[in-house]
Amino acid sequence: MSGGAGTRLWPASRSDRPKQFLDLIDDHSMVRATLDRLAGLATAPPLVVANATHADLVATELSAAGHDPGRMILEPFGRNTAPAAAVAALHLTADGTDPLMLLLPADHVISDVASFHAAVRHAAVLAAGGALVTFGVVPTSPETGYGYIKTGHPVDEESFHIERFVEKPDSATAESYLEAGTYLWNSGMFVFRCSAYLAALSENAPEMLAACVATMKASATSNGVLLDADAFSATPADSIDYAVMEHTDRGMVVALDAGWSDVGSWAALWEIGEHDDDGNVLIGDIVLSDSRNSYIRSEHRLVTVAGVEGLVVVSTPDALLVTTVEKCQNVKTIVDILKSRGRPEATDSTG
Repeated sequence: MSGGAGTRLWPASRSDRPKQFLDLIDDHSMVRATLDRLAGLATAPPLVVANATHADLVATELSAAGHDPGRMILEPFGRNTAPAAAVAALHLTADGTDPLMLLLPADHVISDVASFHAAVRHAAVLAAGGALVTFGVVPTSPETGYGYIKTGHPVDEESFHIERFVEKPDSATAESYLEAGTYLWNSGMFVFRCSAYLAALSENAPEMLAACVATMKASATSNGVLLDADAFSATPADSIDYAVMEHTDRGMVVALDAGWSDVGSWAALWEIGEHDDDGNVLIGDIVLSDSRNSYIRSEHRLVTVAGVEGLVVVSTPDALLVTTVEKCQNVKTIVDILKSRGRPEATDSTG
């Protein structure tokens, strides 16, 4: 799934080239890293669900990774993850087969690929038996930026029935979740058999399934599947969690301890980046003095920083962001303000 806008990583991430297409971690985009992460798993060629405006970007990434550039489902606009998964499942079962579907956001970082593969294989066994499986990341801190999954009675040593999903908590609640040891971060990754997911949609969100079926019937199939805008507009927008997982009695969660991050903010990039002796992460042409625990990124010019701590500074050819590691989630508000003022920098990477 590659439909996100990544507004919390503005000004590097813009609507026309969101974070999953940027080289934020290494020399490859996060889309490419997600595709490469599949090597070693017995999967069919990957299928990317993305916004139609990103078709060329997706095709380029698929080709660079050695895959068919036409393996795309292109949405005219986003309708959240539940419809995205539905059209993918309908497409994958159109030939009469009923495969397991591993559903991955394209903008995650996973440093321990071997542990990720082990968790996927474990989830696949459960999904083959009819379960709708998600991955819960073993928390390493009282994170307030993630939703949580409360684990129920165990299926085995590594997986559990799902007791409930929990929204992003405040700091005190997150501390209590960490101390309890029975809560996992909600990763937004899934494994289920296509027919099992479609059956769950039929039971819990029948209007969504009907609209997705109508959309697939009306859609063009040249160089990928281009979803029909009129039909797709009738699809309710909802997440897999809300549409299915919170209502099914077949939900299970596999614990994942694999160096996972959803790279949802500049603070996340600071946390997973390579730090100097003073705790700074420096990307680009940077000169600093007497500064600590900061994330400084420049895409085009010299940036100098002196006497600061806990700052985020991101310089692009047309914009400069200065915030703090602690408050960088507020970047989305800046983007909203720019949009309200009609500023092209809010969405257009060309300025």
